Amino acid sequence: MSYKIKLDIFEGPLDLLLYLIKRNDLNIYDIPIAKVTEQYIQYLELMRLLDLGIASEFLVMAATLIEIKSKMLLPRDPEQEEDIEEDPRQELIQRLLEYQKYKEAAEDLRKREQIYKDVFSRNSDSSEEKQDGEVFFEASLFDLISAFSKALKDVPKEVFYEIVKDEFTVEEKIHDILRMLLNAPLVYLNDIFSKAKNKLEIVANFLAILELIRLQEIVVQQKNVFGEIAIRRYEQHSKPQRVLERK
Repeated sequence: MSYKIKLDIFEGPLDLLLYLIKRNDLNIYDIPIAKVTEQYIQYLELMRLLDLGIASEFLVMAATLIEIKSKMLLPRDPEQEEDIEEDPRQELIQRLLEYQKYKEAAEDLRKREQIYKDVFSRNSDSSEEKQDGEVFFEASLFDLISAFSKALKDVPKEVFYEIVKDEFTVEEKIHDILRMLLNAPLVYLNDIFSKAKNKLEIVANFLAILELIRLQEIVVQQKNVFGEIAIRRYEQHSKPQRVLERK
């Protein structure tokens, strides 16, 4: 593919794991490792097929998850007391809890900073915005991949590489999306996908959206966690926290 996207440093393997845990409403202290590992690898496969420039940390985490899963499949030692047997997930759980605290603290500081900024300016630098009385917050890359996955179920790998055929180009889809936003303040991602004639067009639309985010032409937002994704034109006062950079 002609487009390679590099993930922002703030969206790494721990972010993806926390996303999967929250999306599936799982207990972080008792992670069903087999289920999480399967979904994590599925997301990595989509990221790889889309040339999203997967960092080595993602692959290291995949290996860690597989190792933990293997250890949990091993039979317990009957001579070892159950209460002192170490849970193979414990180290990962501790890392996730510490990282989650760090993210919550960073978000709290960001909100405090915004409060002070609002004292001097009516413009908002927050990732949350009010549009027509409704509050939106920025969607993550994993939300986009999740929506893309739903729109493109059971697609053979070969289909992704057929995008090089000029039936639908990313450049054309960029212009199409910007044209839509000239006629409406927002466009929903599901509507774009549902109007696609075939799976190749869905792929082209998705890559166009990633490129427009990288260029800071659009922002992607949600009203609630894991909710429908809305696309808006980027405005100077709205600075996205997550930017996709071209490799």
